[in-house]
Amino acid sequence: MAIYLKTSKPQEVKAEINAQVRDTVTNILDDIAKRGDAAVRDYSTKFDKWTPASFRLSKEEIDACIASLSEEALIDIRFAQEQIKRFAQIQKSALRDIEIETLPGVVLGHKNLPVNSVGCYIPGGKYPLVASAHMSVLTAKVAGVKRVIAAAPPFEGKPSPAIVAAMHLAGADEIYCMGGVQAIAAMALGTEQIEPVDMIVGPGNAFVAEAKRQLFGRVGIDLLAGPTETLIIADDTCDAELAVADLLGQAEHGPNSPAILLTNSRALAETVPAEIERQLAKLPTAPIARVAWEEYGEIILCDSYEEMVKEADRIASEHVQVMTKDPDYFLHNMTNYGALFLGHRTNVSYGDKVIGTNHTLPTGKAARYTGGLWVGKFIKTCTYQRVTTDEASAMIGEYCSRLCAIEGFAGHKEQADIRVRRYGKKKAA
Repeated sequence: MAIYLKTSKPQEVKAEINAQVRDTVTNILDDIAKRGDAAVRDYSTKFDKWTPASFRLSKEEIDACIASLSEEALIDIRFAQEQIKRFAQIQKSALRDIEIETLPGVVLGHKNLPVNSVGCYIPGGKYPLVASAHMSVLTAKVAGVKRVIAAAPPFEGKPSPAIVAAMHLAGADEIYCMGGVQAIAAMALGTEQIEPVDMIVGPGNAFVAEAKRQLFGRVGIDLLAGPTETLIIADDTCDAELAVADLLGQAEHGPNSPAILLTNSRALAETVPAEIERQLAKLPTAPIARVAWEEYGEIILCDSYEEMVKEADRIASEHVQVMTKDPDYFLHNMTNYGALFLGHRTNVSYGDKVIGTNHTLPTGKAARYTGGLWVGKFIKTCTYQRVTTDEASAMIGEYCSRLCAIEGFAGHKEQADIRVRRYGKKKAA
């Protein structure tokens, strides 16, 4: 039976925090829906201390951001984008249109159609998350989206040059410097200055995730990607130094980022707390990582791989890093995760920044029913049908008529009956 050596905040406390976030977001969305640009400007001033003449960056402003970066930084951005683009293209190639004659004269098919417009949110108020531009903008462009707009908050009082460069190099058609709920609302609902989009994608804090949740239906969303989560699955082949580096590497995202160690090694479980303190003492982001660990960190001790799989599927974490003798056991047996990082040589940071897989992943147990952002999220698979002979129409119509009668749909029945009368007569003649 799993033993919880360290637990996170009680669930009722988390629920109360979530309720406060929900109410705040509702009020902001309602205000922006009513007042448009004026409300966006008010919230930008309040939350980001940012009130430019225009939130949309001009070509000159974009060029200036790119010019301010070193050649090495641009090389690194382009390298990351090459990896992400390559994998997205391979994924897209797995999607294909189909058309098949299922019965004589009955043709069914589907087409894969990209959505027409997407708004990409790139977090950047605390850390300039350059990689999020690759993951959303670039992937949408590979999918074939015609209009891709992107927004990120100001960083240290101005647009982040690295984020802007990444947005531009990824192919963004419009670039805005605005953050938080106001950016999500402006792109989803539209304002006097911003044409609304059909879909909103990208990670963010709890407020951004809640805004996407509340807007879903009025626009599409990729998934609910809230505060970062990480789960380390380790056995006695993993030492405390490596496990803790990977726990704190994700805990630094924010004070409410869960970091969980799941292990069948009591020795590892018991040495991790001291190693946490040792590494926090030298970690520049310790003020954030410490709060995340103390309030949301967990250590769970299990008896076996089988029990670790059961616990991992219950947790359904965004990131699952497996450092065990047999990492493929978890690949073959786990069902609930955003992304797996298999073996000691890889880690979540590789996936976050550069290796090629997408880092926008489900949080809050959403991994039970969805995967992460990928090229297919921007594509609608739309079906069509064609009936090419009178005989086929009359034959299908007879079945359809009887089934409609069972349901009591008289109008539906007549749609079938008129074709039986019209095309069946020719067959009888």
